[in-house]
Amino acid sequence: VQLVESGGGLVQAGDSLRLSCVASGRTFSYYDMAWFRQAPGNEREFVAAISWSSTPKYAESVAGRFIISRVNNKDTLYLQMNNLRPEDTAVYYCATVRTATTTLWSTPEKYGYWGQGTQVTVSS
Repeated sequence: VQLVESGGGLVQAGDSLRLSCVASGRTFSYYDMAWFRQAPGNEREFVAAISWSSTPKYAESVAGRFIISRVNNKDTLYLQMNNLRPEDTAVYYCATVRTATTTLWSTPEKYGYWGQGTQVTVSS
């Protein structure tokens, strides 16, 4: 399984960005997907997840500002990030589970495949 993120960049506070993650190597639509982020000196933290059936789940810090979505016929996961804040600055990672599951997890150890990450920097 390969995951390739794109869409990061340098923006100002209040701006928007859309991250993409293209998956390959297996049937995308069968598996839950998620976004995590990691800032320097911090642990990797949950941002959002979406089930195979497109049920979303968000961290409190991004709820109401970020939207996770997936387009199964394009094998692509998205993260629409609105009203960005300096504290959103981090490397953002796309992840997927190793096996199909009935629980939509928010902990990184439940995800077995990861992308290389894309940097998002929000200036004040």
